[in-house]
Amino acid sequence: MPDVKLSRIDSVLENLEYPITTDRAASELADVTLLLADGQRNLGDLVAKSDSDRFESTEDLQSELNNVLPREAVGEPYQSEGEG
Repeated sequence: MPDVKLSRIDSVLENLEYPITTDRAASELADVTLLLADGQRNLGDLVAKSDSDRFESTEDLQSELNNVLPREAVGEPYQSEGEG
C-alpha cells in the first residue's frame, strides 16, 4: 500500500471492516507508511500502541490515532488546517 498523509488517512481506514480488533487493524495496516510533519511512522505500529481493544468505526480509529501520535508529528505549533 502506498504512503499516506495524515490528512488523507480516512481513505485507508475506510477500507477496514468495522468493528475491528486492535490486533487485526494493526496487522492490516502494517504495510502503510504514514507521512507526518516530522517524518514518517508505520501505521500498523501506531495502531498497536492504542489502549483500545477494538474500533467501532473509521472515526473511532482515527480519534485513537490522534491520541497516540506525538504532538510534533501533526504539525507546527499553532498551525491548524482550515485557517488561513
